[in-house]
Amino acid sequence: MTATIEDPAVAAFVKAVNSGNREAFFAALTDDATMADDGTERDLTAWADREIFGAKGHLEVEEVTDGGRNLTATYSNSVWGGLRTRWTFSVTDGRVSRFVTGQSA
Repeated sequence: MTATIEDPAVAAFVKAVNSGNREAFFAALTDDATMADDGTERDLTAWADREIFGAKGHLEVEEVTDGGRNLTATYSNSVWGGLRTRWTFSVTDGRVSRFVTGQSA
């Protein structure tokens, strides 16, 4: 990771993704967390299992804004290769309650 993420919940999320730690990933989320990918709402568990844990997902964070709640990163996995992506996080009570990701220009 090249950029420092100030928000502890988002930092835990990224660390869990990069270590392939499914248990830590879901611990970083609220029980009712939601997400969207490229403008489409997704089933978070199915998406994470397919895009992160089943495909060796990894985030190389390039830019951090909004106190650590907005990221620009190269996201890579064994299915899609590497893509420049944006990530926006909502945090509730110290855990990620929603994230939105998608390709970035």
